[in-house]
Amino acid sequence: MSYLSNADIEQVILPSTRDLGGFSVRRALPAAMRQMVGPFIFLDSFGPVRFGAGDGIDTRPHPHIGLSTLTYLLEGELLHRDSESYVQSISPGEVNLMVAGSGIVHSERTPEHIRKYGGELTGLQSWIALPKQVEDTAPLFQHLGAGELPTVNGEGINMKLLAGTLHGRRSPATTFSDLFSAEIQLEAGARYRIDGEHTERAIFVVNGAIEIVGQDGTYGPDRLIVFKPDAEIVVKATEPTRFLAFGGEPLPEKRFIRWNFVATDQDRIRHAGKLWRQRQFPGVPGDDEFIPLPDNFN
Repeated sequence: MSYLSNADIEQVILPSTRDLGGFSVRRALPAAMRQMVGPFIFLDSFGPVRFGAGDGIDTRPHPHIGLSTLTYLLEGELLHRDSESYVQSISPGEVNLMVAGSGIVHSERTPEHIRKYGGELTGLQSWIALPKQVEDTAPLFQHLGAGELPTVNGEGINMKLLAGTLHGRRSPATTFSDLFSAEIQLEAGARYRIDGEHTERAIFVVNGAIEIVGQDGTYGPDRLIVFKPDAEIVVKATEPTRFLAFGGEPLPEKRFIRWNFVATDQDRIRHAGKLWRQRQFPGVPGDDEFIPLPDNFN
């Protein structure tokens, strides 16, 4: 659900809820009235998910093309495996960036040492559409520890730059277009300015509540607030608050999204679906489960 606002706010979006095989995610993008913010075409938040001994999260092997995935955890741990033979766990404060390009298959599961006793999981995953000229780039995977990510601290602000450029800082995450993604924590009463260095900008409130200085209204958890280009944005926390700020330069071509595939050409998506149906994508070493194409994929 989304609705239009006024002044410097272009849209406020309430995510839909999707079941991903035993746990629910809140999907803010794409939405009925908004497909993308900058090159970001997908945003899911998940958790807090609690599970007991012997249980866990199992996102079975599935394919992607034409995008990068950016995964960031707030609680818990996940183990990533992919068809390029990367195996990497991710913990809170770290980033897993996977460039699908011409095609990659990956799984994300609760590690066995967590599954043995039970645990929790909370996090965010976004998809970044690749520019047309690099849609078929070679797949790659990059893990960034918490200490590798640029930060800004002070005056009640704790900002961590996950990807792209912001406030003169650059994340080491591999990107292909003008963008930014940052986790921001504010103490109650603190203010944070989102400069106009990027054309499209949005924030997703994870917890707490914020006001936009000069605007009416307070926005709590699970609200995606999209700002108008060139608007001067100052966010004020009415209580201790955490949000994701992201955006960038919009890509010039329309993007199509079907299942886990993103492309500028629907034929690319149909071809990828055919390859997956015929099991011609590379496998994931050590994880040989298979997810069929959705029934409505054609």
